[in-house]
Amino acid sequence: MTPAQPDAPTAPAHDVVDVLVYSDDVTTREHVRRAVGRRAAADLPRVRWTEAATHAGVLMKVKETDFALLVLDGEAAKVGGMAISRQLKNEMYQCPPVVVLTARPQDAWLASWAQADAIVQAPLDPRELQEAVAGLLRVGAEA
Repeated sequence: MTPAQPDAPTAPAHDVVDVLVYSDDVTTREHVRRAVGRRAAADLPRVRWTEAATHAGVLMKVKETDFALLVLDGEAAKVGGMAISRQLKNEMYQCPPVVVLTARPQDAWLASWAQADAIVQAPLDPRELQEAVAGLLRVGAEA
């Protein structure tokens, strides 16, 4: 057996993408993380998840970190993901792509108003969510 080498290089920064998931419900955040997994697709970098449970938490973390993608719960209490999406899209110079989670098909127009780049409806289908995340990460990688 070879001992671990403490001087071994770590994975390059481009091998990891930062993704923020926002929901006031810890179960929803967990479902999103589990559905997408550690890697949205085989051809994409590993995902490093950051969680936020409040509107203020999202704003603080978005200022601190260069996220490749935001996954926002449109059904969160007090301030929903659609309102946050609209705010960030209007206030940030280069806002990362946004996936909004909605409860009903009728909410698609509101997610469009919020300038969401993708919409995933409840109940969350892991494949649909993973494909939406992977598609937006690929577009972001090309930019």
